[in-house]
Order: sequence, then C-alpha cells, then structure tokens
Amino acid sequence: MRAATLPVPGIVLGAYPERSERRTDSISRDSISPASTYRTGARHNSIRLLGHSRHYQRIAERAAAATAEIAELDEATINQRLQSVRGEMAMHGLADHLVCEALALVSKLARDTLGKQPYVTQLTAAAIMLDGKLAEMATGEGKTLAAALCAATAALAGIPVHVMTANDYLVSRDAMTLAPLYRALGLSVGSVVQKSDRDARRTAYACNITYGTARQIAFDYLRDRMLRGRLRNDLELRAAELTSKPAEGALLRGLCMAIVDEADSILIDEAGVPLILSERSANAAETGSLRHALDAARELDDRHYRLQPTQMQAELTQTGRDALEQLSESAGSSWHNRRHREEVVSLALAALHLFQRDKHYLVRDDQVEIIDETTGRIATGRQWSRGLHQLIEFKEGCRPREPQYTAAQITYQRFFRRYLHLAGLSGTLQEASGELRSVYRLRVAKVPTRLPCQRQRTTYRLYPDRDSRWDAVAERALELSQHGRPVLIGTGSVADSDELSRRLNEANVKHAVLNARQDVAEAELVAAAGQTGRITVATNMAGRGTDIELAAGVAERGGLHVISCQHNVSARIDRQLIGRSARQGDPGSADIMLAADASQLVQWIPQPLRRRIPNRGIGTPRWLIRLLLRTSQFFEEMRRRDQRHALLLRDQQQERGRIFGRPVE
Repeated sequence: MRAATLPVPGIVLGAYPERSERRTDSISRDSISPASTYRTGARHNSIRLLGHSRHYQRIAERAAAATAEIAELDEATINQRLQSVRGEMAMHGLADHLVCEALALVSKLARDTLGKQPYVTQLTAAAIMLDGKLAEMATGEGKTLAAALCAATAALAGIPVHVMTANDYLVSRDAMTLAPLYRALGLSVGSVVQKSDRDARRTAYACNITYGTARQIAFDYLRDRMLRGRLRNDLELRAAELTSKPAEGALLRGLCMAIVDEADSILIDEAGVPLILSERSANAAETGSLRHALDAARELDDRHYRLQPTQMQAELTQTGRDALEQLSESAGSSWHNRRHREEVVSLALAALHLFQRDKHYLVRDDQVEIIDETTGRIATGRQWSRGLHQLIEFKEGCRPREPQYTAAQITYQRFFRRYLHLAGLSGTLQEASGELRSVYRLRVAKVPTRLPCQRQRTTYRLYPDRDSRWDAVAERALELSQHGRPVLIGTGSVADSDELSRRLNEANVKHAVLNARQDVAEAELVAAAGQTGRITVATNMAGRGTDIELAAGVAERGGLHVISCQHNVSARIDRQLIGRSARQGDPGSADIMLAADASQLVQWIPQPLRRRIPNRGIGTPRWLIRLLLRTSQFFEEMRRRDQRHALLLRDQQQERGRIFGRPVE
C-alpha cells in the first residue's frame, strides 16, 4: 500500500494540487495500439495481478477480524480510535496496518448507521482502490458501499475525495444514503449535480467527500483553469499557491483523489467525446450559413456523396463538388470559400443521412437531446460541435440554439491523468485493462465473488433478419414470464425498444419499457425488473446502476432471465447486461439473440450464408455465432481505440498552443 506523501492541499503540493501536464504527456501511439493493449491486458493483468488481489484480500480479512473485535466498544472509545488513526495516517500515509484499522472502524460504523455489515469482498475492493488501482467487482456485489469504504478511509487521512458516478440521480442518492456513515466518522459530504449553482458547488467541493458525475467535475475544473489562467501565468500561479490560497473564486481544491464508479464506461467509452466549455456567440450569419448548407445537402443525391457510417461522416465526390459550386453562386460571401462550403455541406449530409432520431438523439420539448450510445441515457447538457447540433435541429424543425465558440476543452484522458490518486471499480474491466494501463497507468485487480455464480450457460441464437428475431424474442419472453420468471430484454436503441414494445402490445403481453424517454423513472423501473413474471424492455440504461432485487419465490423458478438482442460494440457491454442476472449467488440465465442483417454483422456474413440461417434461430453452431460477434467487436474496438488516441493527441497539441481563458474558434 502507499505510505508516501499524501495528495492533500498544503505547503508541499500547493493549494490546488494536481499532476503536472508534462508528467502526463509521455504517451506514444505504440503504447495504446490494439495489439499492445491486448497483450498488456492479457499478460500483466490476468497473471501478475492475481498475487496482488490475494494481498488485498489478506488486508480485508484482517480488517474484518478487527471489526469483530471492536463490535462492542462504546462510542467514546470508537471516537478516540478514530482520532488516533487519523493522526497516524496524516503522518505516515496509507500504510497497510493503518488501512486495516481505518477500514475496521468504518465497517463498524457502517453497520451501526446504515445497517450494513461490509463483506470481505467489499473491503478487498476498498483496499485495491486505496492503492491506486481499479477493482473489477461483479454486478450486485455492493460497489456503492465498497466505494464509500475507500472514500471514508482516504478522507480520514485528510485527502479531499471526489466520488464519480453515472448520473445525477445516483449522485444525490448515494450522497444522501451514505451521509449518516460519514457524519458518524466526523466527515462532511456534498454533491454536485447539473442544477447546482456556483455557491452550492463551492460548498460541496469544500467537503471531505464530494459526489458528482465525471462530466460536472471536469467542467468545473475547466472553469477553474480559465479563472486561474486569467489571473497569472503558470509560474506565478504555482509560486502563489505554495504560500497562499488558491485563486479567489475557484470551485475545487485541486485534483487530489478520484474514485470512479463504472470506470470502464467513463475512462474508455466516454473518453472519445471531448469536453468543450462553450460560450454563446450571437452570430446570425453563421446560423444562416448552416441553414443554407442543409438546404444544399437536400438537393444532392447519391451521385454527389459517399456515406461512411462507421465514422459517421459524409464525403463529397467530384460530381458533388461541382454541383455544390453551382448551388453556391446565389449564397452569401462565406460560401465563396470552397473549403468552408464543402466542410459544412458534408456535415449537413451526415446530419441528414447518418444521425438517426431515437437512436442517436431524441426530440423532446422542441430540443434535440443526445443519447449516449454506451449508457442509453440522455447526455444532459452535451451538444455536438462544429454546427452539427444546429443542423440536426434544423432537420427536425426545432428552434436552433445560438452558435457557440470553444472557450476551453479537455478530454477525460487528460483530465483523469491529472489526479494525484486515481482509482475506481466496475464489473467489466478485464477487456479494457491494457488501454487503462497504457493511458491512465491504472492496473486492474479482480475481486472474487462472495458466493459462487449460478448463472446457466449463455445461449447464442442467430436469425436471418430483424423481423424473425423480434418475433422470437417476444415468444421467448412470454414463455418465461408465464412460468413466473422475470425477463429483462436489452435492445440497441430507443427505436428498437419501441418496435419490440409494439409487438408485445399487439400480442397483449404486459410489459414495461425503459429508454431515454423514461429516464426520470429509471431507478424505479429497474428495481422492479425482478418481480414475478415481469417483462422489462430496456436500452443499455438497464445495464448498470440500480440493483435488481428478486421477488420472493423467483429464485426457485430459475431467477432473472436476460435476453440481449443488441449488437454491442464491446464484449464488456455484453457482460454488463448479462451480469444483471445471477447476482450474489442467485440463479439466472441469459440468451443472446442476434439478427444477421444488423449493420454491424452484415459485412461478416455472406449473402449465401444469410439465406441458409433458419427462421427459428436453431442450427447455426454456437462457436460460429460467437466468432462472428467477437470478430466484429474486435475490429470496432480497434477503430474506437484509434479514435480515442487521435483525440488525446489532438487535445494535447491544442493545450500546448492554448492560453486558457481566451476563446478558440
């Protein structure tokens, strides 16, 4: 465990501690190439970290034994021991024997205040994170409490802790639920959500432990960077921080320690989206130019452009460029620039033909809202850049928002590497362990399940087309529901969930639907998905977050059954959904039911083979379906990994040339 200098504000690290940019910049393309990350993940994490996991498990067992010893101590004695361990950790850091003592005290108070006795597996995960690593912890094993054990122990040592979770609902829920534990430990807790004003944010960050989404905290960090950049240059800022308070008006107290829940989703899946802090620019000419671009794009046909669905881009042909030149003769002066008009029309073509309603975005209250592809949730506050968002608003007949310019920008890859102590946990980290190590210098340690997993072997079925697949899914769900088993069906988009819901309604099958339209009721719908005979149709929103508790008698009937009828871009996301069944030793089962005409699979299945696939989904060898699925996922993961790497390099280059606080067009 780490017993070195603690990451706390003060004379040594300054009033706003963070890792310097130069120390986080040394990353090469080779270090996160697909082959490199695959080898790194397979060799280092699967083999070398097995020993590390046992080390943390021994620490957890010692902490559990100490918890039993202090179970009957009175409040005064517990408070005395808390003060003692706080002082020791402030002097000696997170040494093993001090971590054991602190975890034991936190566990004892968790039982007293929350009615929850932490398991050895949760203590193991906390020990892993306190050592600056990622803990892979299976779904349903109690990640929320494990993160709290880690946060409380670190905060007792004086470290300001940021706990990051998936959405504002979970932020508020976790901060409120765990507040009694933190108060009993003498610690303060705050939460930052989208509606928090500046004063509320500053108050929350002043607490020992702050809950928030990664997006909110990263944007507040950008605001601090802009504020600090306006005041003085980096050398003057550093000199001032060594002897005084941080810049007046700053929100955070630095980037000391972060605990990232669902770490693979945030550090990998969402790392491909730059975080852009924008300011409004009332530019009527730019709005008119975008509207003209969409009108011009509607005049073009497939002779004039080529679509690139995997990159979500459109490219003009020479015929298209010639046609566009003729269309531009009656346009404004900005359209006389050939490069500008070709770029904006290409963007308009992508908005028209590639970005799909109810898959990539929703239209709600006359607003275009982005759907996060990985989580299936609304990406609150996010906008596409370069005018794409306004183009889609024009396409859908919505009132467009004002154009914006970039005031500051950062990627999660750069942001999280600036934390002095970074840790996290998730149920699906192994597949991404190589990239996590290469980009964030984070190793993964696997936490064993508390009870043996009783999930039955997952079945794979391939259907010739989407229609036959939907029919089979509806029939399978009804059959299981009639036997009293709850069924959770994962679909790839809002449109897919609507289509399956329509078919179930036509068959008079009662069910619930969870997608981005029902995001307010997400926790309620997911929590009820384990009721007897209940059918829940969901997007990826049901893949993580709220636990699914089984109703009485459901376990005896076989537990929750999961049907995945989506082609996910990563095997991790398959595991997330399937992991909703058979949690904490309960029985469960899963089916993966795919359509051969899905856009991600069609290139891998020749037409003659598609014609031979039986409508009933039986007959295609399981190994062949797995091979097709994993092959398509492997190449898609490679493409996205390259995109993330390119984004990181671009972000680093822009940072070197940018002075924070000045607009960048």
